[in-house]
Amino acid sequence: MTEPLVRTRFAPSPTGRMHLGNLRTALFNALLARHRGGRFLVRIEDTDAERSGAEHERSLLAELRWLGLGWDEGPGCVIPADGARQSERGAIYDHWYARLRESGRAYPCFCTREDLERVRRAQRAAGRPPRYPGTCARLSADEAQARLAAGQPATLRFRVPAGETVVFEDLVRGEQRFATDDLGDFVIQRTDGSASFLFCNALDDALMGVTHVLRGEDHLTNTPRQQLLLESMGLPVPSYGHLALIVGADGAPLSKRNGSRSLEELRAAGYLPAAITNYLARLGHTPAEGALLDMDGLAEAFEIARLGRAPARFDSAQLQRWQAEAVAAAGPGELLPWLGDDTPVPAALRERFVALVQPNIRFPADMRTWAERLFGTLRVEEPEPLREAGATFCAEAEAILAETGVDWKAFTRALGERTGRRGKGLFMPLRVALTGVPHGPGLGEAVALMGAERVAGRLAAARRWVESSQ
Repeated sequence: MTEPLVRTRFAPSPTGRMHLGNLRTALFNALLARHRGGRFLVRIEDTDAERSGAEHERSLLAELRWLGLGWDEGPGCVIPADGARQSERGAIYDHWYARLRESGRAYPCFCTREDLERVRRAQRAAGRPPRYPGTCARLSADEAQARLAAGQPATLRFRVPAGETVVFEDLVRGEQRFATDDLGDFVIQRTDGSASFLFCNALDDALMGVTHVLRGEDHLTNTPRQQLLLESMGLPVPSYGHLALIVGADGAPLSKRNGSRSLEELRAAGYLPAAITNYLARLGHTPAEGALLDMDGLAEAFEIARLGRAPARFDSAQLQRWQAEAVAAAGPGELLPWLGDDTPVPAALRERFVALVQPNIRFPADMRTWAERLFGTLRVEEPEPLREAGATFCAEAEAILAETGVDWKAFTRALGERTGRRGKGLFMPLRVALTGVPHGPGLGEAVALMGAERVAGRLAAARRWVESSQ
């Protein structure tokens, strides 16, 4: 028997920046679909009209594309029936509201916020969890209709059956059981007529054919409610998996205070897409493959069975480690933009320069630092090797350069013979004289790139610096 096509989704609200938690959710759903040869959908949950914005949506979709998380259905490609944005799907929701009311599974609730808060306070004081007590569930149909006709504001609540147990197999956590008596009747339509998250999120999953939903464990208690909803409407229920939340080094939920950064901030800092995806793919998930992987490789390595239940601890050092791996594997075209327009590196030398410094950089700032070190004004940052070698060493180097040019082997052989220096005693002060620091990219390649005139100027500047510092 052929297994049904796996369909996953990412359903963000366009109300702000993308952070690591929802980024990882998007990534895991995309990887699951690709691993199973299925389809990945993007749906925009924009029922919060006050906070949702077109600019946020454009930014969110652009960031997903930048990361390599293309989608098979959603905005900009194959549009699901009746729209990819919940703001476009109001007629569908109204149809199902009517069916739930006709079947007696939903009823209008006229309780005000003040009424509900008063009940909650009393329940907490009595040591009971707060839940709706069913006040309006006991209204007769005639009384409810009269109050609606009088214009009294009302929400629509789903009638949770009493005395039952909701059971589902969580993809990550195994069997889950919830007593319906602990759930309480919940709102599926707000007083302004807009759909609540619990309702439209579940309904759209069913109507769009979503088979698997990976989402944060903070949604775990939503699942029994959504399962009841879908079953009451005769619609298929997806398989749910609830991911361990990401926490900071202090064990608290990840936030700006303990290290969280938006994707926009990470991108501005110079993190490459491969660094972010490879790190997030291992945050709460342990793939068999430990090397840097492209999206196809990450999808192949993704297994639901490898998702952990313990909180996933964010480690900025690990993110930087993957950045180093991604930079090392990047092509020149990915790194060239890091130089910017105001670089001192001549245009004709840019590609060679990028290839030279690539092993020594992680971020754009590192590249610009090396651009200044090789092509800007000499600034001696770590002077001790040069000070120990002395001005005579620099003068000898100047003289030999005039004879050999930038023939690195001939230059260093002659300099070693005249000064009696070998190994670090020769190359450390030479590095400082030419770049200002005793470490960095291959010095012979750097000298060839800088050219004889610039190297001669650096040696002369280094000699003057030593003379003035003694």
